Amino acid sequence: MAAVSKYLTAKNSSIAGGVLLVLYILKQRRRGKSSGKKGGSELELRNDDKAAKKDRAAVDYVFFLRISKIIRIMVPRWFCKETGYLVLIAAMLVARTYCDVWMIQNGTMIESAIIGRSNTDFKNYLFNFCKVMPLIALVNNFLKLGLNELKLRFRVRLTKHLYDEYLKGYTYYKMGNLDNRIANADQLLTQDVERFCNSVVDLYSNLSKPLLDIGLYIFKLTSAIGAQGPASMMAYLLVSGLFLTRLRRPIGKMTVTEQRYEGEYRYVNSRLITNSEEIAFYNGNMREKQTIHSTFKKLVDHLHKFIFFRFSMGFVDSLIAKYIATVVGYLVVSRPFLNLADPRHMNSSQPELLEDYYQSGRMLLRMSQALGRIVLAGREMTRLSGFTMRITELMKVLKELNSGKYERTMVSHQDKESEAVERVPLVPGGGQIINVDHIIKFEHTPLATPNGDILIKDLTFEVRSGTNVLVCGPNGCGKSSLFRVLGELWPLFGGQLTKPERGKLFYVPQRPYMTLGTLRDQVIYPDTYEEQKRKGISDQVLKEYLDNVQLGHILDREGTWDTVQDWMDVLSGGEKQRMAMARLFYHKPQFAILDECTSAVSVDVEDFIYSHCRTVGISLFTVSHRKSLWKHHEYYLHMDGRGNYDFKPITEETIEFGS
Repeated sequence: MAAVSKYLTAKNSSIAGGVLLVLYILKQRRRGKSSGKKGGSELELRNDDKAAKKDRAAVDYVFFLRISKIIRIMVPRWFCKETGYLVLIAAMLVARTYCDVWMIQNGTMIESAIIGRSNTDFKNYLFNFCKVMPLIALVNNFLKLGLNELKLRFRVRLTKHLYDEYLKGYTYYKMGNLDNRIANADQLLTQDVERFCNSVVDLYSNLSKPLLDIGLYIFKLTSAIGAQGPASMMAYLLVSGLFLTRLRRPIGKMTVTEQRYEGEYRYVNSRLITNSEEIAFYNGNMREKQTIHSTFKKLVDHLHKFIFFRFSMGFVDSLIAKYIATVVGYLVVSRPFLNLADPRHMNSSQPELLEDYYQSGRMLLRMSQALGRIVLAGREMTRLSGFTMRITELMKVLKELNSGKYERTMVSHQDKESEAVERVPLVPGGGQIINVDHIIKFEHTPLATPNGDILIKDLTFEVRSGTNVLVCGPNGCGKSSLFRVLGELWPLFGGQLTKPERGKLFYVPQRPYMTLGTLRDQVIYPDTYEEQKRKGISDQVLKEYLDNVQLGHILDREGTWDTVQDWMDVLSGGEKQRMAMARLFYHKPQFAILDECTSAVSVDVEDFIYSHCRTVGISLFTVSHRKSLWKHHEYYLHMDGRGNYDFKPITEETIEFGS
C-alpha cells in the first residue's frame, strides 16, 4: 500500500480543489460585487457601486483583452529574447514531465528488485538512476533559470514602457494634481508591476505542465487500470472541489478586509515617521500610541476571526479532501486488482501485479496533484486579473494625460452654496500658447483651477525681458495658479499666452528640491555632468556661483564636487534656498519665478542675489512679502482674491502703500 500511503500525504488543498479551471472561473463570476473587488495592493476599494461593477476584476473576455495588450508590450516581436525564454520553459516543462514518468517507472523497478531480492536488477536500475540524475537536475535548473529570467525581462519591458509614458513632459505632475483616478502611482509602477510579471510567468508554468501531466497520466492509467478509475477520481475531485469552493467564499471578503486593515496600520506608522518632529514638539507620543494601538487592535481582532474560520475550513478540508479522498483512492486503485476475473490475474505474476499497483498508485497521485495545481492556477488567474486591471488602468490614464485629457472630482475651494461662484468646464487646449523669446504676455486669459473655479475671468498684461514683476495678494488669490499656467502644468482655458519655451523659464520654490547625488548635481540639476561639460561650464565657474550666494564654504568643507550626501538633511533651510539661487545662475533662464525663495536668507545676501540676476539678464517674477524687495522690481501684479487684479508700475507711493 505504499503508493496509497503517499497518496494520503498529498497536499490537502491540491486534492481538495480538483476543479477544472473553467468551473472555477464560472464560480468567480457568481461571486457578486463585494467579493469581486480586491483589497490591499491588488485592487482599490471603491464605495461607488457603479464604479465597482465597472472596475471589478474577473477572469472574463475583458481580462483576456487587457492581458493581451500588456503581453504585446512585454513580448514585442516573434523573435526576441522573451520568446526564446518562453520556448525554453515549454521545452523544459515537457522534459520534466517525461522525467517524472521515467522516475515513477524506474523507482517501481528498483522497489520490485528489492522486494524480489534480485541483486542484479537492483544494481542495474540504481545505476540507470545515477546516470539520469544529472540530466534531471539540469532540466529542473534550466526551468528555474528560464522562469526567473523571463520574470525579470517582462518586468524590464513593462517598467520601461510605463516610465516612458509617466515621465513624458509633466505627466507625472498631472497624474497627482490634475487627475485623481490613480491615487498610488508609486505602488503601481513598482510592486504591482513586479507582482504582475511574476504572476504571468507563474501562471504560464502552473497551467502548461499540469495540463500536460493530466493528459499523459490519464493515458497511462487508462491503459493500466482502465478508463473507469481516472474518470471516477476526476468526478470525485470535481464534486468535492465545487463543494469546498462554495464553503470558502467568505475568504475573499475576509482577505479584502485584512488588506484594508493592514494598509491602515502601515499608514499610521508612516505618518508617525513622516511627522516625527512636529509630533515631538507637541509631546504627542501618547496620543499617537493610542492611535497605533487602536488600528493594530482592529487588525488583530480580524486576524483572530480569520484564523478560527480557517480552522473550521481546515477540519472540513481534511475530512473531504484527505480522508474521504483516500477511501476513493483505495477503491479506484484496488478495483482491477481485487477483481479476480480481470485478465491481468491470468496473464501476470504476483511481482508484475505489484509493479502495476505501485505505478498506478503513483500516477494517480501525480494526476491528483496536477489537478490541484490547475485549481491553484485558477486562483492565480483571478489574482492576476486584479493586477491586470490596475496596470491597464494606469496605461489608460497615462495615455489620456499625454493626449491632454483629465478626469478629476474634487470639492471646490469656494462656497458651493454661493450662486455668485462662476465655473467653467475643463477644456484642455481651449487657449493658445505661442513660444516667443524674451516676452510673457497674457491676452484675455481666464485664470482657473483644474476644478473649473475661476480665479480671474480675464487676465491681460505683458512683461518683457529686463522688467521684474512683484506678484502679491492674499492666500488663495491665484499667485501659484498663475505660475502653474505659465509653466504649462495647468491647462490654458482660453485666450492667448505668449511666452518662451519651457527650458527658458525657471521656477525656484520656497522649499527647494535637493536631488540624490553629488554636490555638483545640486548646482547643475536637472543637467547631468555630461551636459555641463557640453555647455562648456567648468567646476571653477560653479565655485563662483556658490561664492556669489555665500556657499563656498560647503565645497571647502566637503573637499570635492563628487561628494555624495543626503543634501536635504545636510543643508539648512537658508543654505538650500541659496543653493537653489546658485542653480538659477547656472541655468541663466530668460525668466525666473521666485516663490518666497529667499525667506530664510539674510537681507544683504538677498540684495546681492537680486542685483546679480539683473546683471546676468534674468528677469524675475517674485512672490514675497518682504518690503526690501520692492526696490528690485518695476511692476507689481496684485490679486485681491475676488477675481480682480491690478498690474501697475511701482512708484514711491506704491512702495509706501505696500509697506
